[in-house]
Amino acid sequence: MADPKGFLKYTRELPEARDVNERVNDYKELYQEFPKEQTKKQAARCMDCGVPFCHNGCPLGNIIPEFNDAAYQEDWELAYRILSSTNNFPEFTGRICPAPCEAACVLGINQPPVAIEHIEKSIVEVAYEKGYLRPKPPISRTGKKVAVVGSGPAGLATAAQLNKAGHQVVVFERNTRIGGLLRYGIPDFKLEKWVVDRRVRLMEAEGIRFKTNANVGENIPVSELMNNYDAIVLTGGSTIPRDLPLAGRSLKGIHFAMEFLEQNNKRVAGDPIAESEAIMATDRHVVVIGGGDTGADCVGTSNRHKAKSVTQIELLPKPPEERDPLSWPNWPMILRTSTSHIEGCDREWALMTERFLDDGYGNIRAIETVELEWAKDEATGRYNFVKVPGTEKEWLCDLLLIAAGFMHPQKEGMIEQLGVELDERGNVKAENYQTSVEKIFAAGDMRRGQSLVVWAISEGREAAKAVDEYLMERPSQLEGKDDSFLMIEALA
Repeated sequence: MADPKGFLKYTRELPEARDVNERVNDYKELYQEFPKEQTKKQAARCMDCGVPFCHNGCPLGNIIPEFNDAAYQEDWELAYRILSSTNNFPEFTGRICPAPCEAACVLGINQPPVAIEHIEKSIVEVAYEKGYLRPKPPISRTGKKVAVVGSGPAGLATAAQLNKAGHQVVVFERNTRIGGLLRYGIPDFKLEKWVVDRRVRLMEAEGIRFKTNANVGENIPVSELMNNYDAIVLTGGSTIPRDLPLAGRSLKGIHFAMEFLEQNNKRVAGDPIAESEAIMATDRHVVVIGGGDTGADCVGTSNRHKAKSVTQIELLPKPPEERDPLSWPNWPMILRTSTSHIEGCDREWALMTERFLDDGYGNIRAIETVELEWAKDEATGRYNFVKVPGTEKEWLCDLLLIAAGFMHPQKEGMIEQLGVELDERGNVKAENYQTSVEKIFAAGDMRRGQSLVVWAISEGREAAKAVDEYLMERPSQLEGKDDSFLMIEALA
């Protein structure tokens, strides 16, 4: 603990977001530069707790007090070696993770928590800047070949770890560019795509091969993978969105959130979009159904399209602004206001959509909702809702975006042809990451269901360990921390 009084001397401080009137005119990163001296002060707030609950909050088990201390000492190389021993892609998580580690921070019991996510991003950016982060191909190869299907965070983490173990890895991506959810699901104002490209180039330099426009089960036969690879890892994500099969669902102007976001990311990247297929919020009254991060991303993108109005509707009641102290160290149910909401958005709570209304020409003109009352069932402990009579209301809407989450991976094509068993939710069943077909493994949202990027990276790392053990028929060398951090501990 570098500064025993740091948490008393300094309060939480983060980089300021760019002015709203400026940032809604572009897709550049939201936040301004933050001096390293200020980051050092934020790292000084870490109390190096005897029981660091932040470890438990992080799905990756990041070694947080140690890298905070190294950042405070401005030993950026050591900080990066500690951070990268558990996290393959801190430049992603440092930008887009909701930071469950901060929710579990002990200091957060009665003060604002340590700015762990910002410190993480700062460490990795200094590592790139100073050349600490450079290609490290394996010294030797095992002769084993692994196909990773899907290039999102789970697939990239799987590939990175298996390559580190010496296996030859080929990543198959059905889209035109590498990155999966990172590339197409997250807007550039949250994650500029040069950040993804930079990491992909580094992985290529380490020996990983990437194949785009490679849709396994369609233009790439599954037999090609089964015959030519010693193991296959499915990391294609949870891609089937939850629909709202209500009256008027077939009207024009109703789209799933990911259709809207993926198309816009392609537009920003310079990919051609046919005018007849363009989904634009410009001069429209936009309604977003779903109060999560994907819905907020639709809000921010609609603001950049210059929508007339943006309204976000949530089924659940409005959460409290302050966390219940008894919720610590678990993830609290509190009101979260994103930068997209600040840019302009009306937020409505405890509303159920009843139907979509026609303008007479086959287009959506409005939606009808009804208010809900939520009550706790004392017998089961669950909350149930009832519709409030007389609260029906129409909301002007000529672009509706459904951001109600995802159900399961696409079954048609690859999954059906491979014949892997599915669980009761429709995800690929894979105990210890191995499916019902011996040489096939699964990780990420395709296995666990819709989740966070940080969970996808964790899943990818664990799946790589299982694959390595399967291929080499011995305990994996990919256990826990990597060798560089073990060496640091030995020298301490």
